[in-house]
Amino acid sequence: MSTSFVIALGIFLGLLLFLYQQVRKASWPIGIGAPLRKPKSKWRVVFAAIPVVVAMLLIWAFFIEPNRLVVRQETIQIGEWPRELSGIRIAVIADIHVGSRFIDDDKLRLIVRRTNELQPSLIVILGDYMTGRGRNTYPPEKFALILKDLNAPLGVYSVLGNHDWWFDGNRVTEALEANGIRVLDDESTELKLQTGSFWLAGLADLWTRPQRIEQTIAQIPQGRPIIAITHNPDIFPSVPPRVQLLLAGHTHGGQVRFPLIGTVVQASDYGERYVRGHVFEQNHHLFVTTGIGTSIVPVRFSVPPEIVMLTIESQ
Repeated sequence: MSTSFVIALGIFLGLLLFLYQQVRKASWPIGIGAPLRKPKSKWRVVFAAIPVVVAMLLIWAFFIEPNRLVVRQETIQIGEWPRELSGIRIAVIADIHVGSRFIDDDKLRLIVRRTNELQPSLIVILGDYMTGRGRNTYPPEKFALILKDLNAPLGVYSVLGNHDWWFDGNRVTEALEANGIRVLDDESTELKLQTGSFWLAGLADLWTRPQRIEQTIAQIPQGRPIIAITHNPDIFPSVPPRVQLLLAGHTHGGQVRFPLIGTVVQASDYGERYVRGHVFEQNHHLFVTTGIGTSIVPVRFSVPPEIVMLTIESQ
């Protein structure tokens, strides 16, 4: 339990006590013939309740929701996906931001355990393991040693994100691959099942790397089913339609999302268009996970950290 949480909880309890005192002073009639007090005493309750509600929301957004970890079940039906490959289950993880608040060794082990319990066919990690620009004190060799316990029949594959390259992309890559997690940087590989095969392509981060999307996809034989992984979803309009599905992270779902208003900040040039979830455009699919960690401000509201269990089915 952090010192900041204890202080926030103390303030909340103090406000709650103040609200209780105002309720007791309010002019609620107790029985027939009981005298009513001045109406203004009721407004004291209303004004006392406002800071209580605000404090409650702040505690949830800064201390509770960012520390959650939910499993989100999603199914995407793809028209040209081979029937013999229908039912493939892909665990999607992104934006761990190791070393940020709430993401320590124990949280990493929880992520590994929850993911393995889902028994996916394939695990993909969509970048941004690191936090900050060169000031991260959590070495990639350390978190890769924990993530090596991720297990799936088709393997564990990854791309890197902008934070990883701002730190040291080559070092992150070496650490991951030394622990059995292959990093696809404008590369593709064929994944084979007993019933057939498909290609997995890893496309480089938009903000920090040269874009070679067409060249990377051109290396895959024509007519083969393709799933691509990348960090930033803004490359989606540039991805050829022969890539049936693109998986991305980066946006954190905005981190803060209000009813009716939507997200406060979008890390995308397309606003809310690619901020989270399933998108179908130009006859192919995009899925954006809201990720696990936080960036810049350690807050989440109505966007809980998630592991996505994605099932791919043919139509």
